[in-house]
Amino acid sequence: MKKQDVPQDNNVTLAGARKAVYAVDDDGHYTVVPSSGWKVEETVTGMAVEYYKELAEQALNRVNQGLTSPLEYHMFVQRFNLDTLAQAVGLFRWRVKRHFKPAVFTKLDKKMLARYADALNISVEELCSTPSS
Repeated sequence: MKKQDVPQDNNVTLAGARKAVYAVDDDGHYTVVPSSGWKVEETVTGMAVEYYKELAEQALNRVNQGLTSPLEYHMFVQRFNLDTLAQAVGLFRWRVKRHFKPAVFTKLDKKMLARYADALNISVEELCSTPSS
């Protein structure tokens, strides 16, 4: 993409911020160009946000039924998936998935709960509860 063709569509999801995009200048060299985003990116980001809201709602229903722990709900609220959460807390994927089991989650020590809370940028108290509990 040429420097003059970098989209400037004022993407709402960027909230007025700009981001760096690489483009080719008049001399054929790559250069960093500020962009306010483009409509396609805004649409796709909106779809992803809605998808995670839906996943969080489904997880909340499972928490209320006693089928999963609040960890799964908060993972989706913060727009993580199993792989990214495992990476953020430095655990294997299977261990994080095991912590979705309510009986296992309630036995986690404070140190492990703090790791999850830190990764999700919430308090341990928030991690151990949901909006309906």
